[in-house]
Amino acid sequence: MTRAAEAKRVTKETEVTIRLRIEGDGIMKGGTGIAFFDHLLASMIKHSGFDLELNVRELVHVDDHHVVEDVALVLGCALRKALGDKKGIMRFGHAIIPMDDSLSMVAIDLSGRPYLVFNADFSRNDIGGMALENIRHFFRSLATSSCSTIHALVLHGVNDHHKAESLFKALGVALREAVSLSGKGNIPSLKGVL
Repeated sequence: MTRAAEAKRVTKETEVTIRLRIEGDGIMKGGTGIAFFDHLLASMIKHSGFDLELNVRELVHVDDHHVVEDVALVLGCALRKALGDKKGIMRFGHAIIPMDDSLSMVAIDLSGRPYLVFNADFSRNDIGGMALENIRHFFRSLATSSCSTIHALVLHGVNDHHKAESLFKALGVALREAVSLSGKGNIPSLKGVL
């Protein structure tokens, strides 16, 4: 079974197209034009095992906010489409990922209910063209568009690069677990729908 989807968002500020393949090789093609954001996305994709083809055009440059938000919105939409009715998925995934001084935890429930709990403090304003405040916004936009509950926490750390990257790696591992197939063809919910 190939679970894959394409999603697109066009606004007066950006055009974002994403092709997502769940049974992939952890390869990301294309980029956002924001160096650190591309690094974080590539880390997430590598550890999810997904394949991601990303095409981003920024039509009006204000700052990195619109690109980060729109990529998250389109990624969540593509994930939702690729999973279809979610029959047979594990649904839940979690990971605790160390990166040198930093330790991050992400837990996800592909529940059909968008919700975010986020706890991470950064001492710098930005890295590589990305405002670190937009990391929270990425997770919130992804939770909303994928209709998922996500808890993302930096448990401790000193280096902001390591904190951010460990969060995205943890997200990738948690997603890999949540979308994996259980071997049962049912929907993992007492409600019968996700």
